[in-house]
Amino acid sequence: MPPRTTPTERQKRLGSELRKMRMAAGITADQAAGLLGLDRAKISNIETGIRTISEERLRTLACNCDCSDEAYIDALVNMTRFNGRGWWERYRGALPAGLLDIAELESCVVRMRTFHTVHVPGLLQTSDHALELFRAVLPPLPEHEVALRLAYRVERQQVLEGVNPPEYVALVHEAALRMQFGGRKIARAQLEHLLDLSERPRVQLLVVPFSAGTFPGAGQTVNYLEGAVPQLDTVQIDNSHGPDFLGEQAQLAKYRAHLDWTERVALSRKVSRDVVRDIVNGL
Repeated sequence: MPPRTTPTERQKRLGSELRKMRMAAGITADQAAGLLGLDRAKISNIETGIRTISEERLRTLACNCDCSDEAYIDALVNMTRFNGRGWWERYRGALPAGLLDIAELESCVVRMRTFHTVHVPGLLQTSDHALELFRAVLPPLPEHEVALRLAYRVERQQVLEGVNPPEYVALVHEAALRMQFGGRKIARAQLEHLLDLSERPRVQLLVVPFSAGTFPGAGQTVNYLEGAVPQLDTVQIDNSHGPDFLGEQAQLAKYRAHLDWTERVALSRKVSRDVVRDIVNGL
């Protein structure tokens, strides 16, 4: 496994939060270096996520920045303790770094909300369904990378397993349920898999029906990852070039509002399952 050459999204987020804390207090990078007993270059490396910071120095910085939000400080401290050796590191250098960042962020969330218009959410896909998607890209992926992406996808799905998995709210448009990727047999198995997963107490499948009409962000895939404190929430958006990650408070507020609106027009859990069953019966 090759070493990381760039910081992960989690590391960059920690650095960004420390920089915002410092700047909000009117403390320059040189002043922060003096407070922490570091040189200016190391402060820059901490704030870009290249270098880590000790718990003691983080708490010293927070104290000098008059940050009194203990829950927020403790959440930042927990971020410094993460050694970055998650299961996804086995794929480092073999798959795009952005994909691994998604798994790293998912590993430490307390709740996830996602909205999909055309695709079934990745964490809820069957292997056959996922294979069809991995093989329908341009330029085509070589078979060994298709196999790697499938193995990675299956491991990612384990985040919903275990004793205390995060709450997962999947807002799925009716259009995605009617897509027959791979044909009727694969589509039917995928929908039956959704029904099975929707029975789990920590998984909510909420269908947005065609009759819902227009709503904000209707054509965009959004994953909202809730951190230990609201300040550390992350929005992940799919793009053709790879995932984008957003963490500014205005951006978070916008996408929370989008998902709240979508959830209001979605069907209830029970009615959503009924819709899925009706589509299955029609295949």
